[in-house]
Amino acid sequence: MSKPHRTIALRHPGHRHGPITRLISPGQEGARTKPFVFLDDVEAPAGAGPRFGFHPHSGIATLTFPLTFDIEHEASTGQVDLVRQRGVEWVLAGGGIWHRGRPLAAPGSGPLRAFQLWLAMPPSHELAEPDTRFIQPHEVPRSGPATVLLGSHGGMASPLATPLDANCLWVELGDGESWTYAPPPTHRSAWLFAQRGRLEVGGAQLERELAIFEEGDGLLRVRAVGDCGFLLGSAAPHPHDLVLGSHSVHTHPGALAAGTRRIMDIGQELRREGKLT
Repeated sequence: MSKPHRTIALRHPGHRHGPITRLISPGQEGARTKPFVFLDDVEAPAGAGPRFGFHPHSGIATLTFPLTFDIEHEASTGQVDLVRQRGVEWVLAGGGIWHRGRPLAAPGSGPLRAFQLWLAMPPSHELAEPDTRFIQPHEVPRSGPATVLLGSHGGMASPLATPLDANCLWVELGDGESWTYAPPPTHRSAWLFAQRGRLEVGGAQLERELAIFEEGDGLLRVRAVGDCGFLLGSAAPHPHDLVLGSHSVHTHPGALAAGTRRIMDIGQELRREGKLT
């Protein structure tokens, strides 16, 4: 017997502030989509992209996917790296890290487009030593129309080793093309954001909207109306409460307090080095 298709439980266009559209926040949609607890869609004119100065995190990992530009990334660990267009920037904040990013657009390039996700870590990793990993475009696997940013799909696996049972895919379809996603049996939560074009899914048509699906084990069948690009996440539900700080997400107050203390200590070191004012 074939699995049913999943229906949409919630859909919304997000909240736009300048070049950034906030689609998932830890204190709102993140309660349904955890371990995915934050999602920003970045779209800015060339030369006008956001420049994120040093800022802290703890308890989470961040995944950044620049679609149309390169990113120079610097961490408080002293590591400086370059992530090329359509590569993946992965930062495990663990017990505390500060980082900053600068978009590098080629002369004459078009709009700057990117995604950033936060993923809540389990207790085993929420206070771990920070770690950064940068996956270049040729290392990011593809399966048909899907680029595998996290987890695995269609026999292809991301080179990122994480403690999460989660997939994140960037999918591009031509006009009229259909595609079916069969999540692993443990992935009872799923969502997608129709970033470009119009997408028929779950009995609705989405255009620059986030859809969060009813919890279950059904399929996701999508059809493109015009050329489409969309981001999709599915996961085994994060079984812990979300304990929130201004830049942090933890599983209990003691872990948040430890992460906050470490963030303050690193901030003082950066000030002594003249990197914070």
